Parts: sequence; C-alpha cells; structure tokens
Amino acid sequence: MNEGTSAERGVQRCPCGSGDVFGACCGPILAGRPAPTAERLMRSRYTAFAIGDTAYLRRSWHPSTRPASIELDPDVRWLRLDILAKSAGGPFDAEGIVEFEAIHRDASGRGVLHERSRFMREDGNWFYVDGEVS
Repeated sequence: MNEGTSAERGVQRCPCGSGDVFGACCGPILAGRPAPTAERLMRSRYTAFAIGDTAYLRRSWHPSTRPASIELDPDVRWLRLDILAKSAGGPFDAEGIVEFEAIHRDASGRGVLHERSRFMREDGNWFYVDGEVS
C-alpha cells in the first residue's frame, strides 16, 4: 500500500485488517482524528508502518518515550495484523494493553513481530507508550 495517491488509498482496503476501506478506517486517524480506543490506535500505527507514515508514528507516540527520529526499513513489507488480546483501552479508560502479531516480509523471508503494547490516554488522545516484544 506504499504506492498510490492518498485518494486511491482511501478506497482500498485498510492495511490494519479491519475489512473496512482506508478512508473509513485508519485514514481519518492518520489525518488527525483521535483514535477512540487503544486498539484503534494500534491498528492505525500498524497502518502507518505499512504505508511509511513516520510523522504519524511520532505524533502517536507518548512524549515520555518518543524517539527523536524514526527510520523505517524500506525492505520490510507489512502483510497482516492480528490482534491477539486486549485489556482496558476503551473510550473511558486512561490506559490499555493490546497484544498483537504483525506479519512481515523482508529480504530474509517472512517474519512475525509479537508485541504486548501499552497505551495511555491523555486529553482524549491515545498514545503508544512502549511494548514488550517476545
């Protein structure tokens, strides 16, 4: 999904695997609409990785743990996101956890990133805090 204009992306299936089109799913969140839940933020961050939107990745990272810069590997192609479990992270929660697997392919073949991510909501906005990779 790295190719095509933002208008073309808007009518394609969202990379996050929700089954919805990008323009009705993660597109508005990447454009600035607050994610309503920690899971939706997780899905939008996966989509940002898939389309190479490093600016969104930085904006959605909590300031206390945000890196100075983000370098994405252009040889990594993100293929699928599977949400395995979630705890709290709803519209009225202050914190949440989302466990996921992100399947990717690079020069060495297929790989799986398994992470249990922590999220925090401040002033109505969810932020990625950190994650435990296993």
